[in-house]
Amino acid sequence: MQTIGPQKDSAGWVIQTWAAFVISISMTSFGIVNLPVNGWVKGFMGMGLAFSVGSTFTLAKTTRDLHETKRLTARLDEAKVEKLLSQHDPLNLK
Repeated sequence: MQTIGPQKDSAGWVIQTWAAFVISISMTSFGIVNLPVNGWVKGFMGMGLAFSVGSTFTLAKTTRDLHETKRLTARLDEAKVEKLLSQHDPLNLK
C-alpha cells in the first residue's frame, strides 16, 4: 500500500503567497481611496473588493475540502482492496 504524506509547502512559497496577497489588497485599496470620485463610488468599490476577497477564501477552502475528501475516500477504498487481497487464498478453490 502506498502511503501519501501531507503536502508541505516551502517557507519561501508561503512568504511569496502572503506577500502577493498583502501587496495586491494594499495596492487595490490605495487605488480605490485615490480615485477622483465621490464617497459612494469608493464605498461601492471597497465593498466589491471585500466581497471578492471573502468569496476567494471560501472557494479556496471548498476546493481544498473536496480534494481532501477525495483523497480520504481513495485511501479507504485502497485499504478495503488490500484487506480483500490479504484474505484471499488463490490455492483454496471453495
